[in-house]
Amino acid sequence: MLERNTDRALLVLRLAVAAVFVAHGCAKLFVMGHAGVTGFFTHLGVPLPGVAAWSVALLEFGGGLALGAGLFTRALAVLFVGDMLGAIGFAVLPKGFVGGYELEFLLAAASLTLACGGAGAFSLDAWRTARSKPSP
Repeated sequence: MLERNTDRALLVLRLAVAAVFVAHGCAKLFVMGHAGVTGFFTHLGVPLPGVAAWSVALLEFGGGLALGAGLFTRALAVLFVGDMLGAIGFAVLPKGFVGGYELEFLLAAASLTLACGGAGAFSLDAWRTARSKPSP
């Protein structure tokens, strides 16, 4: 019973985190656009802002979709931790915790939880693992 509850909890966490990342990735790709994100990253002092703009936008959008499906969960979650640490360091740290980096902190912590715990049973990762095991 506990294992099933853990799988459900990982599903809820994964879908919630994915929804936030997909929304932010959409904003970067389809609202701000590459030039807008590059300009913003340049203003923040992010190294290689043009490359970082594509990397972050595609990670948040495409990686968010994959995370929601539970595909490559652990690897993506580690990348999301790095993404959020970068956001904290470059964009919101001076604002303090409340009204500043609490969202990024929470997303980093949730992503770290997924990196450690995996996607759970209700995921494409679990399906891929089950398919790769030889039949007895």
